[in-house]
Amino acid sequence: MAAKSDGAALSVQTTENPVPPPLQCMVAAEPDQGPSSCRYASKPYSLLDCCWVLCSLLVFFSDGATDLWLAADYYLRRDYWWFGLTLVFVVVPSAVVQVLSFRWIVYDYTDISGSSSGAVAAVSAAANTAGAGTESGTRTCCRVCMWLFQSILHLLQLGQVWRYVHALYLGAQSSWHGNRGHFHWRLMCECADITMLRLLEAFLKSAPQLVLQLSIMIHANHVLPLQGLSASASLVSLAWIIASYQKTLRDSRDDKLPMSYKAVIVQMLWHFFTIGARTIAFALFASVFQLYFGIFVVSHWCLMTFWIIQGETDFCMSKWEEIIYNMVVGIVYIFCWFNVKEGRARFRMWLYHTVTLVENVSLIAAWYLYRGPNTSDFYALIVVCVVVCSYALGIFFMLGYYCLLHPDGPVSAAQWGGCVEDGGLMVESCVTPAEASPLPPPDVVTSPPRTLTRTAGADRGEVVPGDLAVFQVRSTTTISPALAPRPLRTEGPVIRIDLPRKRYPAWDAHFIDRRLRKTILVLENTSPVTPRIQYRSLSKPKEVMEYETTV
Repeated sequence: MAAKSDGAALSVQTTENPVPPPLQCMVAAEPDQGPSSCRYASKPYSLLDCCWVLCSLLVFFSDGATDLWLAADYYLRRDYWWFGLTLVFVVVPSAVVQVLSFRWIVYDYTDISGSSSGAVAAVSAAANTAGAGTESGTRTCCRVCMWLFQSILHLLQLGQVWRYVHALYLGAQSSWHGNRGHFHWRLMCECADITMLRLLEAFLKSAPQLVLQLSIMIHANHVLPLQGLSASASLVSLAWIIASYQKTLRDSRDDKLPMSYKAVIVQMLWHFFTIGARTIAFALFASVFQLYFGIFVVSHWCLMTFWIIQGETDFCMSKWEEIIYNMVVGIVYIFCWFNVKEGRARFRMWLYHTVTLVENVSLIAAWYLYRGPNTSDFYALIVVCVVVCSYALGIFFMLGYYCLLHPDGPVSAAQWGGCVEDGGLMVESCVTPAEASPLPPPDVVTSPPRTLTRTAGADRGEVVPGDLAVFQVRSTTTISPALAPRPLRTEGPVIRIDLPRKRYPAWDAHFIDRRLRKTILVLENTSPVTPRIQYRSLSKPKEVMEYETTV
Protein backbone atom coordinates (compact mmCIF):
# COMPACT_ATOMS: atom_id res chain seq x y z
CA MET A 1 0.00 0.00 0.00
CA ALA A 2 1.25 3.47 -0.71
CA ALA A 3 0.05 6.97 -0.02
CA LYS A 4 1.57 10.33 -0.77
CA SER A 5 1.23 13.86 0.50
CA ASP A 6 3.30 17.03 0.35
CA GLY A 7 5.74 15.39 -2.00
CA ALA A 8 6.71 12.49 0.23
CA ALA A 9 6.35 8.83 -0.67
CA LEU A 10 4.97 6.41 1.86
CA SER A 11 4.95 2.63 1.90
CA VAL A 12 3.74 0.11 4.43
CA GLN A 13 5.73 -3.13 4.58
CA THR A 14 5.08 -6.27 6.55
CA THR A 15 6.97 -9.27 7.81
CA GLU A 16 5.96 -12.55 9.32
CA ASN A 17 6.04 -11.28 12.88
CA PRO A 18 2.38 -11.33 13.89
CA VAL A 19 2.18 -9.18 17.04
CA PRO A 20 2.90 -6.34 16.93
CA PRO A 21 2.97 -5.97 13.14
CA PRO A 22 6.33 -4.49 12.11
CA LEU A 23 4.88 -1.87 9.80
CA GLN A 24 7.29 0.52 8.16
CA CYS A 25 6.73 3.72 6.18
CA MET A 26 9.47 5.18 4.04
CA VAL A 27 10.18 8.83 3.25
CA ALA A 28 13.16 10.89 2.16
CA ALA A 29 14.83 12.64 5.09
CA GLU A 30 18.20 13.92 6.19
CA PRO A 31 20.46 11.01 7.15
CA ASP A 32 22.95 12.82 9.32
CA GLN A 33 21.13 12.69 12.61
CA GLY A 34 20.58 9.91 15.07
CA PRO A 35 17.28 8.75 16.52
CA SER A 36 15.60 10.37 19.46
CA SER A 37 12.39 9.86 21.25
CA CYS A 38 9.61 11.79 22.86
CA ARG A 39 7.10 10.76 25.46
CA TYR A 40 3.34 10.81 25.33
CA ALA A 41 0.95 10.28 28.20
CA SER A 42 -2.81 10.35 28.24
CA LYS A 43 -4.48 13.20 30.06
CA PRO A 44 -7.73 11.92 31.58
CA TYR A 45 -10.88 13.35 30.04
CA SER A 46 -12.96 14.85 32.82
CA LEU A 47 -16.33 16.49 33.31
CA LEU A 48 -14.61 19.89 33.26
CA ASP A 49 -13.27 19.12 29.79
CA CYS A 50 -16.80 18.32 28.63
CA CYS A 51 -18.13 21.56 30.15
CA TRP A 52 -15.34 23.51 28.47
CA VAL A 53 -16.31 22.13 25.06
CA LEU A 54 -19.97 22.97 25.72
CA CYS A 55 -19.03 26.51 26.74
CA SER A 56 -16.89 26.85 23.62
CA LEU A 57 -19.87 25.79 21.54
CA LEU A 58 -22.03 28.37 23.35
CA VAL A 59 -19.47 31.11 22.67
CA PHE A 60 -19.36 30.10 19.02
CA PHE A 61 -23.16 30.28 18.66
CA SER A 62 -23.40 33.54 20.62
CA ASP A 63 -20.83 35.28 18.45
CA GLY A 64 -22.42 34.26 15.16
CA ALA A 65 -26.04 34.70 16.26
CA THR A 66 -25.56 38.21 17.65
CA ASP A 67 -23.79 39.34 14.47
CA LEU A 68 -26.59 38.00 12.26
CA TRP A 69 -29.24 39.50 14.52
CA LEU A 70 -27.51 42.88 14.38
CA ALA A 71 -27.20 42.67 10.57
CA ALA A 72 -30.94 42.00 10.32
CA ASP A 73 -31.61 44.96 12.62
CA TYR A 74 -29.52 47.24 10.39
CA TYR A 75 -31.49 46.07 7.38
CA LEU A 76 -34.81 46.80 9.06
CA ARG A 77 -33.54 50.26 10.03
CA ARG A 78 -32.53 50.82 6.38
CA ASP A 79 -28.88 51.20 7.32
CA TYR A 80 -27.85 49.24 4.27
CA TRP A 81 -24.19 50.25 4.42
CA TRP A 82 -23.76 48.97 7.98
CA PHE A 83 -25.87 45.94 7.11
CA GLY A 84 -23.57 45.04 4.22
CA LEU A 85 -20.35 45.46 6.19
CA THR A 86 -21.67 43.50 9.16
CA LEU A 87 -22.85 40.66 6.93
CA VAL A 88 -19.59 40.55 4.97
CA PHE A 89 -17.56 40.10 8.16
CA VAL A 90 -19.83 37.16 9.06
CA VAL A 91 -20.21 35.33 5.75
CA VAL A 92 -16.75 35.63 4.17
CA PRO A 93 -14.66 34.41 7.15
CA SER A 94 -17.16 31.65 7.86
CA ALA A 95 -17.00 30.47 4.25
CA VAL A 96 -13.19 30.46 4.30
CA VAL A 97 -13.13 28.37 7.47
CA GLN A 98 -15.76 25.95 6.16
CA VAL A 99 -13.79 25.40 2.96
CA LEU A 100 -10.63 24.69 4.95
CA SER A 101 -12.50 22.37 7.32
CA PHE A 102 -14.09 20.43 4.46
CA ARG A 103 -10.74 20.20 2.70
CA TRP A 104 -9.25 18.59 5.81
CA ILE A 105 -12.13 16.13 5.99
CA VAL A 106 -11.77 15.21 2.32
CA TYR A 107 -8.03 14.77 2.70
CA ASP A 108 -8.30 12.69 5.86
CA TYR A 109 -11.24 10.43 5.08
CA THR A 110 -10.41 9.82 1.43
CA ASP A 111 -6.88 8.61 2.10
CA ILE A 112 -7.74 6.87 5.33
CA SER A 113 -10.44 4.85 3.61
CA GLY A 114 -8.15 3.76 0.81
CA SER A 115 -5.00 3.46 2.87
CA SER A 116 -6.52 1.61 5.77
CA SER A 117 -8.00 -0.96 3.45
CA GLY A 118 -4.60 -1.53 1.85
CA ALA A 119 -2.80 -1.61 5.18
CA VAL A 120 -5.19 -4.12 6.67
CA ALA A 121 -4.86 -6.29 3.57
CA ALA A 122 -1.08 -6.09 3.68
CA VAL A 123 -0.75 -6.71 7.39
CA SER A 124 -3.34 -9.35 8.04
CA ALA A 125 -3.46 -10.89 4.54
CA ALA A 126 -7.09 -11.72 5.20
CA ALA A 127 -8.61 -14.32 2.95
CA ASN A 128 -11.62 -13.60 0.77
CA THR A 129 -14.93 -14.41 2.42
CA ALA A 130 -18.36 -15.09 1.05
CA GLY A 131 -19.72 -11.83 2.43
CA ALA A 132 -16.95 -9.62 1.02
CA GLY A 133 -19.17 -8.17 -1.70
CA THR A 134 -21.96 -7.31 0.72
CA GLU A 135 -19.54 -5.68 3.16
CA SER A 136 -17.96 -3.67 0.35
CA GLY A 137 -21.37 -2.42 -0.76
CA THR A 138 -22.26 -1.46 2.79
CA ARG A 139 -19.02 0.47 3.21
CA THR A 140 -19.61 2.28 -0.07
CA CYS A 141 -23.12 3.27 0.99
CA CYS A 142 -21.84 4.51 4.34
CA ARG A 143 -19.15 6.59 2.66
CA VAL A 144 -21.69 8.18 0.31
CA CYS A 145 -23.95 9.06 3.23
CA MET A 146 -21.00 10.46 5.18
CA TRP A 147 -19.90 12.69 2.28
CA LEU A 148 -23.46 13.90 1.74
CA PHE A 149 -23.86 14.64 5.45
CA GLN A 150 -20.57 16.54 5.66
CA SER A 151 -21.32 18.51 2.48
CA ILE A 152 -24.70 19.65 3.81
CA LEU A 153 -23.20 20.58 7.18
CA HIS A 154 -20.47 22.72 5.64
CA LEU A 155 -22.84 24.35 3.17
CA LEU A 156 -24.97 25.34 6.17
CA GLN A 157 -21.81 26.72 7.84
CA LEU A 158 -22.07 24.11 10.62
CA GLY A 159 -18.82 22.29 10.08
CA GLN A 160 -17.35 23.50 13.36
CA VAL A 161 -20.52 22.58 15.22
CA TRP A 162 -20.10 19.02 14.00
CA ARG A 163 -16.48 19.02 15.12
CA TYR A 164 -17.48 20.16 18.61
CA VAL A 165 -20.16 17.45 18.82
CA HIS A 166 -17.67 14.89 17.55
CA ALA A 167 -15.17 16.01 20.20
CA LEU A 168 -17.81 15.47 22.88
CA TYR A 169 -18.47 11.97 21.55
CA LEU A 170 -14.76 11.11 21.42
CA GLY A 171 -14.28 12.51 24.92
CA ALA A 172 -17.12 10.37 26.27
CA GLN A 173 -15.71 7.27 24.55
CA SER A 174 -12.21 8.07 25.80
CA SER A 175 -13.46 8.39 29.37
CA TRP A 176 -15.53 5.22 29.02
CA HIS A 177 -12.48 3.25 27.89
CA GLY A 178 -10.29 4.65 30.65
CA ASN A 179 -8.58 7.31 28.51
CA ARG A 180 -6.79 4.63 26.53
CA GLY A 181 -6.91 3.45 22.96
CA HIS A 182 -7.76 5.14 19.70
CA PHE A 183 -10.46 7.46 21.04
CA HIS A 184 -8.06 9.60 23.08
CA TRP A 185 -5.71 10.07 20.13
CA ARG A 186 -8.59 11.01 17.83
CA LEU A 187 -9.92 13.39 20.48
CA MET A 188 -6.60 15.25 20.60
CA CYS A 189 -6.55 15.49 16.80
CA GLU A 190 -10.12 16.82 16.70
CA CYS A 191 -9.44 19.40 19.41
CA ALA A 192 -6.33 20.56 17.56
CA ASP A 193 -8.35 21.04 14.35
CA ILE A 194 -11.12 22.92 16.18
CA THR A 195 -8.79 25.36 17.90
CA MET A 196 -6.84 26.09 14.71
CA LEU A 197 -10.05 26.71 12.76
CA ARG A 198 -11.57 28.83 15.51
CA LEU A 199 -8.39 30.88 15.88
CA LEU A 200 -8.45 31.65 12.16
CA GLU A 201 -12.15 32.54 12.22
CA ALA A 202 -11.84 34.68 15.34
CA PHE A 203 -9.26 37.01 13.81
CA LEU A 204 -10.92 37.07 10.40
CA LYS A 205 -14.44 37.65 11.75
CA SER A 206 -14.70 38.55 15.43
CA ALA A 207 -11.83 41.04 15.54
CA PRO A 208 -12.90 43.10 12.47
CA GLN A 209 -16.52 42.88 13.60
CA LEU A 210 -15.59 44.25 17.02
CA VAL A 211 -13.73 47.22 15.52
CA LEU A 212 -16.58 47.88 13.07
CA GLN A 213 -19.31 47.93 15.70
CA LEU A 214 -17.29 50.10 18.08
CA SER A 215 -16.61 52.55 15.24
CA ILE A 216 -20.32 52.71 14.39
CA MET A 217 -21.22 53.36 18.02
CA ILE A 218 -18.65 56.14 18.35
CA HIS A 219 -19.56 57.66 15.01
CA ALA A 220 -23.29 57.68 15.85
CA ASN A 221 -22.59 58.85 19.43
CA HIS A 222 -25.09 56.37 20.84
CA VAL A 223 -25.19 52.64 21.53
CA LEU A 224 -27.91 50.24 20.46
CA PRO A 225 -28.44 47.21 22.74
CA LEU A 226 -27.71 44.82 19.87
CA GLN A 227 -24.50 46.67 19.04
CA GLY A 228 -23.23 46.30 22.58
CA LEU A 229 -24.26 42.64 22.64
CA SER A 230 -22.53 41.89 19.35
CA ALA A 231 -19.33 43.70 20.35
CA SER A 232 -19.25 41.94 23.72
CA ALA A 233 -19.75 38.53 22.11
CA SER A 234 -16.94 39.21 19.63
CA LEU A 235 -14.55 40.28 22.38
CA VAL A 236 -15.38 37.24 24.53
CA SER A 237 -14.89 35.00 21.49
CA LEU A 238 -11.42 36.45 20.83
CA ALA A 239 -10.25 36.08 24.42
CA TRP A 240 -11.80 32.62 24.73
CA ILE A 241 -10.21 31.14 21.62
CA ILE A 242 -6.71 32.42 22.45
CA ALA A 243 -6.85 30.82 25.90
CA SER A 244 -8.43 27.67 24.45
CA TYR A 245 -5.72 27.43 21.79
CA GLN A 246 -3.02 27.69 24.42
CA LYS A 247 -4.64 25.01 26.58
CA THR A 248 -5.16 22.59 23.69
CA LEU A 249 -1.60 23.08 22.48
CA ARG A 250 -0.23 22.30 25.93
CA ASP A 251 -2.53 19.28 26.29
CA SER A 252 -1.28 17.92 22.96
CA ARG A 253 2.38 18.11 23.95
CA ASP A 254 3.74 15.70 26.50
CA ASP A 255 6.83 17.88 27.08
CA LYS A 256 4.67 20.63 28.61
CA LEU A 257 2.57 20.48 31.73
CA PRO A 258 -1.18 20.92 31.11
CA MET A 259 -2.81 24.23 31.93
CA SER A 260 -5.36 24.32 34.75
CA TYR A 261 -8.75 25.88 34.17
CA LYS A 262 -7.95 28.60 36.69
CA ALA A 263 -5.00 29.59 34.55
CA VAL A 264 -7.17 29.46 31.42
CA ILE A 265 -9.75 31.82 32.94
CA VAL A 266 -7.07 34.27 34.10
CA GLN A 267 -5.42 34.17 30.69
CA MET A 268 -8.78 34.78 29.06
CA LEU A 269 -9.31 37.87 31.27
CA TRP A 270 -5.81 39.05 30.37
CA HIS A 271 -6.63 38.99 26.66
CA PHE A 272 -10.17 40.25 27.17
CA PHE A 273 -8.95 43.53 28.65
CA THR A 274 -5.85 44.04 26.50
CA ILE A 275 -7.67 43.31 23.23
CA GLY A 276 -10.58 45.45 24.45
CA ALA A 277 -8.28 48.43 25.00
CA ARG A 278 -6.65 47.89 21.61
CA THR A 279 -9.91 47.66 19.69
CA ILE A 280 -11.39 50.72 21.43
CA ALA A 281 -8.32 52.70 20.37
CA PHE A 282 -8.82 51.42 16.82
CA ALA A 283 -12.49 52.36 16.83
CA LEU A 284 -11.83 55.86 18.18
CA PHE A 285 -9.26 56.57 15.49
CA ALA A 286 -11.36 55.00 12.72
CA SER A 287 -14.38 57.12 13.65
CA VAL A 288 -12.41 60.23 12.62
CA PHE A 289 -9.77 59.01 10.14
CA GLN A 290 -11.28 56.19 8.10
CA LEU A 291 -8.71 56.30 5.28
CA TYR A 292 -5.71 56.72 7.53
CA PHE A 293 -6.95 53.89 9.73
CA GLY A 294 -6.92 51.54 6.74
CA ILE A 295 -3.40 52.64 5.87
CA PHE A 296 -2.32 52.14 9.47
CA VAL A 297 -3.76 48.60 9.69
CA VAL A 298 -2.20 47.51 6.39
CA SER A 299 1.17 49.00 7.35
CA HIS A 300 1.11 47.34 10.76
CA TRP A 301 0.17 43.99 9.20
CA CYS A 302 2.97 44.21 6.62
CA LEU A 303 5.51 45.13 9.29
CA MET A 304 4.43 42.32 11.63
CA THR A 305 4.33 39.75 8.82
CA PHE A 306 7.83 40.69 7.68
CA TRP A 307 9.01 40.46 11.29
CA ILE A 308 7.52 36.98 11.66
CA ILE A 309 8.94 35.73 8.36
CA GLN A 310 12.34 37.15 9.25
CA GLY A 311 12.21 35.11 12.47
CA GLU A 312 12.02 31.88 10.40
CA THR A 313 9.17 30.11 12.12
CA ASP A 314 8.71 26.39 11.66
CA PHE A 315 5.06 25.45 12.08
CA CYS A 316 4.21 23.95 8.68
CA MET A 317 5.77 21.25 6.53
CA SER A 318 6.31 23.32 3.38
CA LYS A 319 7.69 26.77 2.61
CA TRP A 320 4.53 28.22 1.03
CA GLU A 321 2.30 26.93 3.81
CA GLU A 322 4.68 28.57 6.27
CA ILE A 323 4.41 31.92 4.44
CA ILE A 324 0.60 31.75 4.45
CA TYR A 325 0.67 30.87 8.12
CA ASN A 326 2.93 33.84 8.84
CA MET A 327 0.50 36.13 6.99
CA VAL A 328 -2.36 34.88 9.16
CA VAL A 329 -0.31 35.41 12.31
CA GLY A 330 0.38 38.93 11.04
CA ILE A 331 -3.38 39.54 11.32
CA VAL A 332 -3.28 38.24 14.90
CA TYR A 333 -0.43 40.64 15.64
CA ILE A 334 -2.69 43.55 14.76
CA PHE A 335 -4.58 42.88 17.99
CA CYS A 336 -2.37 40.93 20.40
CA TRP A 337 0.96 39.19 20.96
CA PHE A 338 1.26 35.60 19.80
CA ASN A 339 4.58 33.79 20.19
CA VAL A 340 5.38 31.56 17.20
CA LYS A 341 9.04 30.72 17.68
CA GLU A 342 11.00 28.88 20.32
CA GLY A 343 13.82 30.56 22.17
CA ARG A 344 14.18 33.54 24.40
CA ALA A 345 11.16 35.54 23.30
CA ARG A 346 11.05 37.95 26.24
CA PHE A 347 12.71 40.70 24.22
CA ARG A 348 10.34 40.13 21.28
CA MET A 349 7.30 40.27 23.55
CA TRP A 350 8.30 43.50 25.26
CA LEU A 351 9.28 45.04 21.92
CA TYR A 352 5.84 44.19 20.55
CA HIS A 353 4.06 45.59 23.61
CA THR A 354 6.15 48.76 23.45
CA VAL A 355 5.20 49.27 19.79
CA THR A 356 1.50 48.62 20.44
CA LEU A 357 1.51 50.91 23.49
CA VAL A 358 2.98 53.73 21.40
CA GLU A 359 0.41 53.04 18.69
CA ASN A 360 -2.49 53.03 21.15
CA VAL A 361 -1.38 56.30 22.72
CA SER A 362 -0.94 57.89 19.30
CA LEU A 363 -4.34 56.72 18.07
CA ILE A 364 -6.14 57.96 21.17
CA ALA A 365 -4.27 61.27 21.12
CA ALA A 366 -5.16 61.83 17.46
CA TRP A 367 -8.84 61.10 18.18
CA TYR A 368 -8.84 63.37 21.24
CA LEU A 369 -7.36 66.30 19.28
CA TYR A 370 -9.52 65.92 16.16
CA ARG A 371 -12.76 64.53 17.59
CA GLY A 372 -16.07 65.94 16.44
CA PRO A 373 -17.79 68.88 18.12
CA ASN A 374 -20.52 66.63 19.51
CA THR A 375 -18.04 64.91 21.83
CA SER A 376 -17.55 66.85 25.06
CA ASP A 377 -14.31 66.97 26.99
CA PHE A 378 -15.87 65.09 29.89
CA TYR A 379 -17.01 62.25 27.62
CA ALA A 380 -13.62 62.14 25.90
CA LEU A 381 -11.79 61.89 29.23
CA ILE A 382 -14.07 59.05 30.34
CA VAL A 383 -13.31 57.14 27.13
CA VAL A 384 -9.57 57.65 27.57
CA CYS A 385 -9.79 56.46 31.17
CA VAL A 386 -11.69 53.34 30.05
CA VAL A 387 -8.93 52.49 27.59
CA VAL A 388 -6.17 53.05 30.15
CA CYS A 389 -7.94 51.06 32.87
CA SER A 390 -8.72 48.20 30.49
CA TYR A 391 -5.10 47.93 29.41
CA ALA A 392 -3.91 48.13 33.03
CA LEU A 393 -6.31 45.35 34.05
CA GLY A 394 -5.03 43.21 31.22
CA ILE A 395 -1.42 43.67 32.38
CA PHE A 396 -2.53 42.89 35.95
CA PHE A 397 -4.06 39.55 34.91
CA MET A 398 -1.01 38.78 32.77
CA LEU A 399 1.28 39.24 35.77
CA GLY A 400 -1.11 37.21 37.90
CA TYR A 401 -0.99 34.38 35.37
CA TYR A 402 2.80 34.23 35.23
CA CYS A 403 3.38 34.87 38.93
CA LEU A 404 0.74 32.49 40.30
CA LEU A 405 -0.85 30.17 37.74
CA HIS A 406 1.70 29.37 35.07
CA PRO A 407 1.80 25.59 34.44
CA ASP A 408 5.59 25.51 34.83
CA GLY A 409 5.33 27.15 38.24
CA PRO A 410 5.13 30.70 39.58
CA VAL A 411 7.61 33.24 38.24
CA SER A 412 9.25 35.52 40.79
CA ALA A 413 10.50 39.01 40.05
CA ALA A 414 14.11 37.81 40.08
CA GLN A 415 13.35 35.20 37.42
CA TRP A 416 11.78 37.53 34.87
CA GLY A 417 15.20 38.28 33.47
CA GLY A 418 15.68 34.63 32.56
CA CYS A 419 12.21 33.74 31.33
CA VAL A 420 11.23 33.23 27.78
CA GLU A 421 7.93 33.15 26.09
CA ASP A 422 5.59 30.34 26.14
CA GLY A 423 2.76 29.03 24.17
CA GLY A 424 0.78 31.30 22.04
CA LEU A 425 1.91 33.82 24.53
CA MET A 426 4.95 33.37 26.72
CA VAL A 427 7.11 30.33 27.42
CA GLU A 428 10.59 29.54 28.44
CA SER A 429 12.38 27.82 31.15
CA CYS A 430 12.63 30.35 33.95
CA VAL A 431 16.16 30.12 35.30
CA THR A 432 18.46 32.43 37.11
CA PRO A 433 21.62 33.64 35.39
CA ALA A 434 23.73 31.36 37.59
CA GLU A 435 21.72 28.33 36.47
CA ALA A 436 21.73 29.23 32.83
CA SER A 437 24.14 27.35 30.62
CA PRO A 438 25.40 28.43 27.18
CA LEU A 439 25.31 24.84 25.98
CA PRO A 440 22.01 23.18 25.03
CA PRO A 441 20.92 20.14 27.01
CA PRO A 442 21.83 16.82 25.40
CA ASP A 443 18.25 15.97 24.50
CA VAL A 444 17.38 19.23 22.75
CA VAL A 445 15.97 18.63 19.28
CA THR A 446 15.45 21.09 16.49
CA SER A 447 12.60 21.39 14.04
CA PRO A 448 12.45 19.24 10.92
CA PRO A 449 13.07 20.68 7.45
CA ARG A 450 10.12 22.56 6.00
CA THR A 451 9.98 20.48 2.86
CA LEU A 452 10.17 16.76 2.26
CA THR A 453 11.84 16.05 -1.06
CA ARG A 454 9.79 14.08 -3.55
CA THR A 455 11.55 10.86 -4.49
CA ALA A 456 11.55 9.05 -7.78
CA GLY A 457 8.55 6.81 -8.12
CA ALA A 458 6.67 8.56 -5.32
CA ASP A 459 3.69 9.30 -7.50
CA ARG A 460 3.38 5.59 -8.23
CA GLY A 461 3.69 4.65 -4.57
CA GLU A 462 7.03 2.88 -5.02
CA VAL A 463 9.63 2.57 -2.31
CA VAL A 464 12.89 4.14 -3.43
CA PRO A 465 16.08 2.40 -2.26
CA GLY A 466 18.10 4.46 0.15
CA ASP A 467 15.12 6.16 1.77
CA LEU A 468 15.10 6.35 5.54
CA ALA A 469 12.38 4.93 7.72
CA VAL A 470 9.98 7.57 8.92
CA PHE A 471 7.81 5.14 10.84
CA GLN A 472 8.78 1.83 12.34
CA VAL A 473 6.40 -0.13 14.53
CA ARG A 474 8.10 -2.78 16.60
CA SER A 475 8.20 -4.34 20.04
CA THR A 476 10.60 -3.04 22.66
CA THR A 477 11.41 -3.47 26.30
CA THR A 478 13.75 -0.49 26.74
CA ILE A 479 12.78 1.73 29.67
CA SER A 480 13.81 5.37 29.57
CA PRO A 481 14.48 7.63 32.55
CA ALA A 482 11.43 9.51 33.75
CA LEU A 483 11.47 13.09 32.61
CA ALA A 484 8.09 13.88 34.09
CA PRO A 485 5.91 12.59 36.92
CA ARG A 486 3.90 10.38 34.57
CA PRO A 487 3.92 6.59 34.45
CA LEU A 488 5.82 5.19 31.49
CA ARG A 489 4.71 2.24 29.42
CA THR A 490 7.34 -0.01 27.89
CA GLU A 491 5.33 -2.79 26.29
CA GLY A 492 3.71 -2.74 22.90
CA PRO A 493 4.67 -1.36 19.47
CA VAL A 494 6.47 1.90 18.74
CA ILE A 495 5.92 4.30 15.83
CA ARG A 496 9.33 5.74 15.06
CA ILE A 497 9.25 9.05 13.17
CA ASP A 498 12.57 9.73 11.50
CA LEU A 499 12.27 13.50 11.88
CA PRO A 500 13.40 15.77 14.72
CA ARG A 501 10.57 16.90 16.92
CA LYS A 502 9.23 20.41 16.48
CA ARG A 503 9.85 22.61 19.48
CA TYR A 504 7.18 24.33 21.51
CA PRO A 505 5.19 26.52 20.81
CA ALA A 506 4.79 24.65 17.52
CA TRP A 507 2.44 21.70 17.20
CA ASP A 508 4.04 18.31 16.82
CA ALA A 509 4.52 17.27 13.21
CA HIS A 510 1.93 14.50 13.47
CA PHE A 511 -0.72 17.14 14.26
CA ILE A 512 0.24 19.58 11.49
CA ASP A 513 1.27 17.17 8.75
CA ARG A 514 -1.93 15.32 7.96
CA ARG A 515 -0.02 12.64 6.13
CA LEU A 516 1.71 11.66 9.36
CA ARG A 517 -1.57 11.76 11.22
CA LYS A 518 -3.32 9.55 8.68
CA THR A 519 -0.50 7.04 8.68
CA ILE A 520 -0.49 6.84 12.47
CA LEU A 521 -4.25 6.24 12.44
CA VAL A 522 -3.79 3.45 9.90
CA LEU A 523 -1.02 1.87 11.97
CA GLU A 524 -3.18 2.10 15.08
CA ASN A 525 -6.08 0.37 13.36
CA THR A 526 -3.82 -2.50 12.29
CA SER A 527 -2.14 -2.90 15.68
CA PRO A 528 -3.76 -4.78 18.58
CA VAL A 529 -2.08 -2.39 21.05
CA THR A 530 -1.97 1.38 20.82
CA PRO A 531 1.54 2.27 19.57
CA ARG A 532 3.85 4.79 21.15
CA ILE A 533 5.38 7.64 19.18
CA GLN A 534 9.11 8.30 19.01
CA TYR A 535 10.95 11.16 17.30
CA ARG A 536 14.60 11.42 16.29
CA SER A 537 17.27 13.18 18.34
CA LEU A 538 20.09 15.31 17.00
CA SER A 539 22.46 14.50 19.85
CA LYS A 540 22.16 10.75 20.54
CA PRO A 541 23.56 8.17 18.12
CA LYS A 542 21.01 5.55 19.14
CA GLU A 543 17.64 5.24 20.78
CA VAL A 544 17.83 5.50 24.54
CA MET A 545 14.33 6.56 25.59
CA GLU A 546 10.84 5.47 24.61
CA TYR A 547 7.70 6.92 26.08
CA GLU A 548 3.97 6.34 26.09
CA THR A 549 1.86 7.97 23.41
CA THR A 550 -1.06 10.29 24.04
CA VAL A 551 -3.46 7.64 22.72
